[in-house]
Formats: sequence, C-alpha cells, structure tokens
Amino acid sequence: MILDRFSVADRVAVVTGAGRGIGAATAVALAEAGADVLISARSAHQLDDVAARIGALGRRAVVVPADLRDLDAVAGLADAAREQLGRLDIVVNNVGGTIPNALLDTDAAYLEEAFHFNVATAHQLVRAAVPHLLANESGGAIVNISSVMGRVAGRGYLAYGTAKAALAHYTRLAARDLCPNIRVNAIAVGSVRTSALEFVVSDEPTREQMEALTPLGFIGEAEDIAAAVLYLASPAGRYVTGKVLEVDGGLEQPNLDLGLPDLTGEPS
Repeated sequence: MILDRFSVADRVAVVTGAGRGIGAATAVALAEAGADVLISARSAHQLDDVAARIGALGRRAVVVPADLRDLDAVAGLADAAREQLGRLDIVVNNVGGTIPNALLDTDAAYLEEAFHFNVATAHQLVRAAVPHLLANESGGAIVNISSVMGRVAGRGYLAYGTAKAALAHYTRLAARDLCPNIRVNAIAVGSVRTSALEFVVSDEPTREQMEALTPLGFIGEAEDIAAAVLYLASPAGRYVTGKVLEVDGGLEQPNLDLGLPDLTGEPS
C-alpha cells in the first residue's frame, strides 16, 4: 500500500528546536509514523511535555535540554541518539530564527549570529550524523527547516532571509556531497501559527491582512510542516534529494509588512 511508504517504523530521528511549534509537531508526527525520537531545545519542561506525547504513542523519547547555539552541544546529539536509541536514521534541523531588524540596525555581528544559529548549527549536526547515517543499510535522510524569506524580499528580513537563503543552498550542496546514501532536503516554511507568531496573528486586523496576502487564504499550522517533514524523511520521499519544498500557502511576497519607513537623506 502507498501509505506504507510513509512509515518510519523502528527508525530513530533527532529533532532540534523540538520543545514547541514546528519542532514539537515534527517529533510527534515521526513518532506517530513509528520512529523513536531524540528531542532537544533549551526548555526542559517543554521537552518533557513532548516526550510524554511521544511515549503515549508507544515510542521512545530521549530528552536533551541544551543551548543549541553551542556547536559542541549540537554535535553531541548524533552520538546521544546512537548510544541511547541504538541507531540514527533521520535528522531534522529545525532550530533557528532571527528577530527582524532594519538594515542600518543590522551590523556584521548580527549577520554572523544569524548565520551561526541558522546554518552553522545545521552543518554541525549534519557532520556529526553522517557516520551514523552511513552505518544504516538504507542510509538516512536530513531535513532542514528554511523559510519563504530565503527566496522573497521584504523590509526588515535582511539577516533572517540571508541566513535562510544560505540554508536552502547549503541543502542543495550537501545533497550532492552526500548522495546516493544520504538524502538532504529542506522545507521553505511560510507563516505558521506558532508561539513565535502568536502575538502577531492574535491581532485581528494583522491576521486578516496576512490571510488576504496568502493565496490559500489562511495561516498554516505546525502540523502542515510536520507532514512535509515526514514525506521527505520517509521512504515516500526516497526519490527526492537536494530540493527545497515550499510549504507556504502559495506566497510570492511576504505577508507580514513590518512597516519600516523609506530611508531618506538629511536635508542640507
């Protein structure tokens, strides 16, 4: 049956940024499809809640609270999965993000921080995971969480968009380096109703404007992204690598205007 291809039964996944939102939904989705999951984020109590949901599905969960800006902590997740769950098959690089900022308020250090948190962390986990993935008879799958802002332009998204564009192309390059045994793909995420966006979508006029600018007419849910991760990570996506899957409601422009003014010169 075609649905069998979406099974990841008895495989092991690592999901970063898994305490809430897309990461939590992804970890639970993989468990629903049969995987054991190592989850990591800063907040231990959030991770414990996600682990309980995974346990209720009859799957094992390993909780690793960590500041994932620390590259040594990120690299350690791959070994921890192998040691505590017996193998590693799937890596989901979900941790990331950068607060929007005007161009003149974005110095080089801010750009470097955005690149570190969105790209360097993903690369660190990929490097650490590769030996474990290659040890499997079926290889492995890596899914990076990028953003629509990596391909469209909007004011205030300079650091975030640049970092996510880098992650998208990193995905294409890593896929070539790691084929044929390890598949690497990414998801370009649009506006999704998570705690990070809740303060925006809770304002009715703003939410209505965002919905009006989204061709499908609504804000996505974390489970929309989790479903796409499952496709790319499971045998259902076995003929897909080096691709960036756009799960964004059809966006071709940002649907959240930060209202930054035009820059003008001082009068002489």
